[in-house]
Amino acid sequence: MKKIKLIFTTLAILLLMPSCENDGGNSKINFKNGALTDLQKISTTDSFINLIAVNSGDDINLGFTVEKAIGDFSSMDIVGFYTKANGTIYKATLVSNVTTFPATFNISKTDLFDAFEELNTASDFELGDKLIITNQLTLEDGSIQRIINDDGSPNYSPNIASSGLYKVFLSYGVSCPSDLGGTYSVLSSGASTDSGPTPSENPIANFPYTTVITDNGGGSYTMDDAFGGLLILWYDIYDLTFKVKGEFTDVCGNLSGSFTGAFGEINTITGGVNPNGSLNIHWENEWGDYGDAIYTKD
Repeated sequence: MKKIKLIFTTLAILLLMPSCENDGGNSKINFKNGALTDLQKISTTDSFINLIAVNSGDDINLGFTVEKAIGDFSSMDIVGFYTKANGTIYKATLVSNVTTFPATFNISKTDLFDAFEELNTASDFELGDKLIITNQLTLEDGSIQRIINDDGSPNYSPNIASSGLYKVFLSYGVSCPSDLGGTYSVLSSGASTDSGPTPSENPIANFPYTTVITDNGGGSYTMDDAFGGLLILWYDIYDLTFKVKGEFTDVCGNLSGSFTGAFGEINTITGGVNPNGSLNIHWENEWGDYGDAIYTKD
């Protein structure tokens, strides 16, 4: 029998320690003061790199602000990591030696061409590429603190990235314009591998439901119920009587996503945008439960 895992998220508090502490014996334990900044996209500027606009000769405007969040430092460099769709990562410095905060930046297409040796023309931007903007701090003792390592790997703990108190990096995907937010009428067909649901409910065809899809910007979306009501239908016997959110990304009409469900299982989403604006979405979990649905915007 499946049992719901209740997940409690605790925000970690970063304690800045003095540079040297005595552990009670003869040894000394060295700590280094850390610092963080808060980066926020400017809502009136681009939330992603518009591939259609770039190929049409138009410019881009990646606007964002930076404020001090925790600790202190003497200067900051704005750095970018450009990841190609094949996984190759390029690093470049976009702005050097920033010392006044809060600060506002607007990165253009020319700025990216000047910073990255690998980006020279519009054709160098490809569908599925991604730009990460973060910073590199010079602390007051002269040491360098990187949010992202030179190889593109994170140099921070997961609770910092998901704290909700501040953002340590910004992500800009190379994609097409996307406008899928809204309320949808859903018809789902699917099957559960669990023996609990009654035969008349499993498998099921054309189950009607209503789902709200929220636009997070940059082709990223959240569904208030990723399963079109099927999990509630099948698993209310296990006290699953609530909607389960899920996330997906729209890349020029191709939908994909992966998220953890109410039972702790991994779910995947695939699908596409139809010519009439409706969505076809397929979801499945690691046990083999699945659903196929047509989403029609109300």
